[in-house]
Amino acid sequence: MLTSFQVRNFAIIDEIEIEFDNGMTVLTGETGAGKSILVDAMALVLGERGGSGLVRAGAKRAEFVAEFNLGDLPNAREWLAEQMLDLDDECNLRRVISADGRSRAFINGNGVPLHSLKSLGELLLDIHGQQFHQSLGRKDVQRGLLDYYGGLVDLAGMTKSAYDDWRVLSDKLAGIREADSDRSSRLDLLRFQVAELEALALEPGEFDQLLQERARLQNSTKLAEGVTTSAGSLYEAEEGNAHSIIADVIRKLEELASLDPDLKTPLTLIQGAGIEISEAAEMLRRYGDQLDMDPGRYDAVEERLDAITSLARKHRTEPEEIGELQACMAKELDDLEHAEERGEELEQAVAAAETRYHKAASRLSDGRSRAARQFSKDVSNAMDGLGMPGGRFEAHVGKSANGTPRAVGMDEVEFLISANPGQDPKPLSRVASGGELSRMSLAIQVIASDGSQIPTMVFDEVDSGVGGGVAEMVGLRLRELARSRQVFCVTHLPQVASLCDNHFRIMKISDGKSTRTGIDQLTDSERVDEIARMLGGVEITQRTRDHAAEMLSRHSLSTDEKAGA
Repeated sequence: MLTSFQVRNFAIIDEIEIEFDNGMTVLTGETGAGKSILVDAMALVLGERGGSGLVRAGAKRAEFVAEFNLGDLPNAREWLAEQMLDLDDECNLRRVISADGRSRAFINGNGVPLHSLKSLGELLLDIHGQQFHQSLGRKDVQRGLLDYYGGLVDLAGMTKSAYDDWRVLSDKLAGIREADSDRSSRLDLLRFQVAELEALALEPGEFDQLLQERARLQNSTKLAEGVTTSAGSLYEAEEGNAHSIIADVIRKLEELASLDPDLKTPLTLIQGAGIEISEAAEMLRRYGDQLDMDPGRYDAVEERLDAITSLARKHRTEPEEIGELQACMAKELDDLEHAEERGEELEQAVAAAETRYHKAASRLSDGRSRAARQFSKDVSNAMDGLGMPGGRFEAHVGKSANGTPRAVGMDEVEFLISANPGQDPKPLSRVASGGELSRMSLAIQVIASDGSQIPTMVFDEVDSGVGGGVAEMVGLRLRELARSRQVFCVTHLPQVASLCDNHFRIMKISDGKSTRTGIDQLTDSERVDEIARMLGGVEITQRTRDHAAEMLSRHSLSTDEKAGA
């Protein structure tokens, strides 16, 4: 569950910090106070994209921090462990958006890509926006809701994966068949080119070694003179060579160290230096002995480098990449020489992939049909309590046009509704009014959420377009949902607000120069005033306060009675 949320310098919010509890939490306030802005802030900390225009005027950056308790979230804990980001049962999400548009994301203090924040966020919190009903008429949204309700999301993913594998193999087979027409000429060219590359017999790293050897041969005289002089200065010169000087110093210090033990340390260091000078002089002598002064070797190196660079130019590649080019050509040659055999193998693989797809798609279709029957029943029952008595909802699952296989399966999913008794269900987008569509949206979201494993749900004014007794039923549905998960609801309906466990009021505060948003958790007496404001508008009378107190008392009593039962 979401335990705390901090926002700094976002839109009209300068700084707020809120701690949350479980159950049903409502956010209320005057229009324009910033209720939905807070929901937008939640979306941003969960990985939604946002630009520099979101940063409060005059601020350098906007910052969002959300803390979650993962006690009952094995999926989220497993995801964090796989990413090596786990931290006991706590999870801290942080998002920073700079005024220049740059964005950074953090999970438990570790910087992560934005898509990682989004992937984890989808396991922690689900936001149902106030514009959701506008997309409810889209068939892809309807199909996704049905899969979500029926616990078919993983199976839908398997179906898409099987479809993708089938298409990739089919494309490879088509490529082999298309290549048959010019296969003979391509084979002749490849055989010649591969033979030419094999004749070159370029070893890994050989080109760089040849370049180094050429440089050494070109400067062999200078190298030999320099090495001879250096070796002499170290060891071989008759007078003043480093080895003799070091040897004299060692003899003197050995005598003095017997008089004062403190000289043993520098003596040891100088003895080591003498040994290293001897080893270095020996290495220089061996290097000088190995220097090849043969002009014939220089000519051989030049000839080999010329052969390599010429072949590289011919194939328009770098000399260092000739080995990789040879491997690619050899593979293509092998593929073409065994094309017929490979074609038969691919045909079998394509047939097997097609079978896997159809099995997965068939299981998905069966699952959707079963889920659709229960989903239709549950939503139809919910409609009775949302001001549409006798209405009927139907999630229809049929075959796709022409039975064409698709990544989403072989089905077409369409939501149908009959708002009045006796009418045949028709497509949702064509028959529902604005108010009915809002209520249908809420019913579908609440019912679909029953099967969700996401522990925290946010409903942003999804109760718009309803009122009176229907509004109370909306609140009851949300409170029912809050028995098994944490529910947040931005609302303007007193009937909904009176049913919550936790009530926050969002206010717009202005000093005449600037405007900011504030938020307070309400006490019982403050809740009476807020519900009265929602009931009575600008002028709040004692009668309005009494009505608000009665609403809160009635719902509190109802909750206590149910708890006692």
